[in-house]
Amino acid sequence: MKETRYFYTPQALTSNQLPDEEAAHAVRVLRLQSGDEIMLMDGQGSFHRAEVTLATSHHCQYRILQSLPQERPWRGHLHLAVAPTKMMERMEWLVEKATEVGIDEISFLDCQFSERRVVKLPRIEKIVVSAVKQSRKAWMPVLNEMQSFKQFIAQHPTGRRYIAHCYEEVERVNLFDELRKPQADDDAIVMIGPEGDFSIEEVRQAVAAGFVSVDLGRSRLRTETAALSAVMMMQLAQQ
Repeated sequence: MKETRYFYTPQALTSNQLPDEEAAHAVRVLRLQSGDEIMLMDGQGSFHRAEVTLATSHHCQYRILQSLPQERPWRGHLHLAVAPTKMMERMEWLVEKATEVGIDEISFLDCQFSERRVVKLPRIEKIVVSAVKQSRKAWMPVLNEMQSFKQFIAQHPTGRRYIAHCYEEVERVNLFDELRKPQADDDAIVMIGPEGDFSIEEVRQAVAAGFVSVDLGRSRLRTETAALSAVMMMQLAQQ
């Protein structure tokens, strides 16, 4: 029995052929032929069982056999905001793993101690698409362009908002304990700083804006490890 192959097709219901990159993989690598069954992922909450109707060197057409709306495996809208590391490979690893675990939105922050102030989203988007297909996620995470720390906190004035940091002089509570508290709003935003942490001024500014000051446990973590830990905590608390 052939393994069902998944393809990211955001316009699945309004088109009859796979996007160019997906079509090339289907035809040239997997060598799919007319009559083969595939699964389309629209990134908006549905899978679509489909059959290949035409496979050429450049095109792969299909017809939908059945649409399968999916239930969200977690509650609320989970949003990670992180300051990218100097080595982009570490951010690519983070984005891949966060997508596999489950996240709704990822933002990149330009902070006072940031080592990287530019992020090229097209490559990140390809990594997210691959992770979505590999982990069979029905929803595609939203990726946001890099923005300043001040802009980010100004754009998110309400809801369950957390800033993780290592400053002893600012009172902190454990993130997981906070996430498990019953609250009316299941949405959550967690901010993770650069390798040198947020500045103390940034932490105080966020707290003044209503963000809760949190820690991720006793260990001191690298940026990407801290960010993935935060995603895991959000996931476990919201299932």
